[in-house]
Amino acid sequence: MSLTLYQTSQGIYITPLQPEDAERLLQLRLQNRIALAPYEPKREEDFYTLNHQLQHINQRTQDALQDQAYMFGIFSLDGQLMGQITLSNVVRGVGQFADMGYFLDHQMQGNGYMTAAVGLVLGYAFRALALHRVQAAILLHNEASRRVLEKSGFQAEGVARRFIKINGMWQDHQTYAILAEDILQDK
Repeated sequence: MSLTLYQTSQGIYITPLQPEDAERLLQLRLQNRIALAPYEPKREEDFYTLNHQLQHINQRTQDALQDQAYMFGIFSLDGQLMGQITLSNVVRGVGQFADMGYFLDHQMQGNGYMTAAVGLVLGYAFRALALHRVQAAILLHNEASRRVLEKSGFQAEGVARRFIKINGMWQDHQTYAILAEDILQDK
C-alpha cells in the first residue's frame, strides 16, 4: 500500500512501514524499551531483533491487503521515524470498526505529534476505509494517552476490568471510542 498522509503544520507525516524501515523500527524499539515497558505486554528477547521487526512489518503488510489491520510509521518531515500507529482488528459487516494503538519515541512526547498522527489515521479510517467507529483502550494511569484521545475527540466509555496483560499483569483499561459522525459532520 503506497500512501502518505501529511500534517505539515505539526511537522509530521504517516505512511505504511515498509521492509526497508525494519532497522529504524528496531532502533526505535530498542531506545524506547524501558520507557514503553510499563504500557506494553512483556516482550520476548527475539522481539528486539531485526528479523522480528521485519516479520512484523511483512505481516502487517499482508494484514492491510486482507483489510484486517493497517500499520503506519510516524515520521518527522525530515524522515526520522518517531513512532508507530496501527488500526487493528478491523471488523466489517454490521460492525465497521477497528482498534487503534500507538507509541511515540519518549523523547518526542508532549509536542502534539501523536495527536496529529491520530487525526491523520482517523481521517483515513473514516474516509478511505469507511469505518463507523475507532476504539482504543488505555491503562488507567496513562495520562499522556488519555490527553491524546480526548484532544482527538474520543469519548470515554467505561473501564474494561483486567482487559489486557501489560508488563506481565492483567490490568484494567479505560475504553474510548470515536464515531465517524463525530468528526465528519462538519466537514
